[in-house]
Amino acid sequence: MKSIRIRLLVAGLAVLAGTAIARSQSTEALTPAGPPMHGPGVMMGEEHMLSYFTKALNLTEDQQSQAKTILNNSKPTFKALMGQQRQIDQQLRDQAQGNYDAKQVQTLAAQKAQIQSQLTIAETQLHHQLYQLLTTDQQTQLKQMEAEREARMQQHVQQEAGSAPPAQ
Repeated sequence: MKSIRIRLLVAGLAVLAGTAIARSQSTEALTPAGPPMHGPGVMMGEEHMLSYFTKALNLTEDQQSQAKTILNNSKPTFKALMGQQRQIDQQLRDQAQGNYDAKQVQTLAAQKAQIQSQLTIAETQLHHQLYQLLTTDQQTQLKQMEAEREARMQQHVQQEAGSAPPAQ
């Protein structure tokens, strides 16, 4: 059970960090609302993410500085991978809206899976680097925050299941 929680934590923070980095490369300026890890697909700037974790985990100035360096160093990797993924997504949309070629779609899907695999590896590596900056107490606090988040998500899923219309 502990292993699953740690994996969920790693995945959650990795996705959060990856999307934050990808978001920081965007030219759009959206104001994020709420704390990080509010749900899947949350897009927020790395400054917001760092600010949230600085407050929640009481990060020192040195930890903040090191985290910024790690995030900045990982930007080129994420920018390249996210750019490749956007290109493939556009090609898949073109296939859906134009002349559908099953073989081409299969090729694009395989390429997208490879990029998603590389993103997962990069996100996990990024999370590991950031996690190593934390003290033992901060790591414990982060795990508790993740457990509370998971409990809220489970409660939400149960509420949604309870409000679903009966199957016919």
